[in-house]
Amino acid sequence: MSTRKSVKPKIRCAIYTRKSTDENLDMDFNTLDAQREACGAFITSQKSEGWFLIPDRYDDGGFSGGTLERPALERLLGDIEAGLVNVVVVYKIDRLTRALLDFAKLVEMFDKNEVTFASVTQSFNTTTSMGRLTLNVLLSFAQFEREISAERIRDKFAASKKKGMWMGGHVPLGYRVDNRKLIIVPQEAEQVQYIFQQYLKIGSATQLVKKLGEKGILAKNGNRMDRGYLYRVLANRLYIGEIVHGEESYPGQHDGIIDRELWNQVHTDLVANTRKKGPSKRVQSEALLKGIMHCRHCGRAMSPTHTRKSGRLYRYYVCQNAAKNGHFSCPLKNIAAGDIEAVVIQQVRTMLQTPEMVVKAWKAEKGLRKRDVIEALKLLEPVWEELLPVEQQRLIQLLIARVDVHKESVQIHLRSEGLDTLANELKDLWNEKQEEAAA
Repeated sequence: MSTRKSVKPKIRCAIYTRKSTDENLDMDFNTLDAQREACGAFITSQKSEGWFLIPDRYDDGGFSGGTLERPALERLLGDIEAGLVNVVVVYKIDRLTRALLDFAKLVEMFDKNEVTFASVTQSFNTTTSMGRLTLNVLLSFAQFEREISAERIRDKFAASKKKGMWMGGHVPLGYRVDNRKLIIVPQEAEQVQYIFQQYLKIGSATQLVKKLGEKGILAKNGNRMDRGYLYRVLANRLYIGEIVHGEESYPGQHDGIIDRELWNQVHTDLVANTRKKGPSKRVQSEALLKGIMHCRHCGRAMSPTHTRKSGRLYRYYVCQNAAKNGHFSCPLKNIAAGDIEAVVIQQVRTMLQTPEMVVKAWKAEKGLRKRDVIEALKLLEPVWEELLPVEQQRLIQLLIARVDVHKESVQIHLRSEGLDTLANELKDLWNEKQEEAAA
């Protein structure tokens, strides 16, 4: 009598490997290969259970386990959903993920597709409740270890700075880095000294930026300096031989470029200038074109500003290129707010009276007759002067998408969708006029 052997079902196994950095991945035999070899041996040991390795490789080199956004992992998950994988094999659990929430998502996805999960160095099976509990505990400890490691790195970073060590970041003008230590670059150091001396002499960041541009003194990255960069230079305590950590500063292991006396004089002037300017007061008159006006020469926005002379308020729109890099950098520089606003308002009024605008407003609001729209647009003329500045600004910005200003011309770009709202508001104005006439 012959006995018939039961045939084990074939179980398709996929190996997933990961390494946080891409260091040494170009070697003939790297960490990913070692993980894959160990996983392959484990699969071979389960051959009697029907396990076999599928040929596709799922290797993520240079990707952190703190996120699921990894190309090989995403490809593996896609193959799982396509029914091509029965078991996912990894060397250690944290190769798959280091985040507990992400792990829970993966387990849920595996269960949904009837896929089990195996670790070579940690014998777990996610099909049992005990296996899931053990995995969750293990992953919790992995996450805890990761947080402790981060704390150790932060503490080491702080301790190193307290010893005056340079711990990386943007290398400031005047220095280069050699063996993780700041070394003075003589030519750049002379430029830093010149900046401090000239600020003490001139007392104006804007004028100093202009002067530095004329002399060809550039930022560390080769770009022109603006006021923001200049203030960062003047505030950098590295130049007096100190290392800053949080609110504290410590003697550095590098040589300073600026002597303490010059530093103190410059910072006394900086504090005095800040107090002299005082807190800025909001201009009562609303800037009609705020946020929609641009300089056609530079392509930069023009922002509202103001000054007072002899008790009188003068309003301007200034090109942001000129504001940051000095007036010499823009041919337009600034423009009187009253003049440009009057031009824009007049052009808008004229456009609103043209037949094309009447037709657009009429089509936008079907509740108005064409004749009513014409009358309502005419009503805008006397009503405009009675509107509050904030209401005028709202109306202008409702109708205008952008105003491009050139030294010789002004170009207005209308916001067509604003006509819908305008038509509704004109209808209300028209009804109010009709009610007043009836009364």
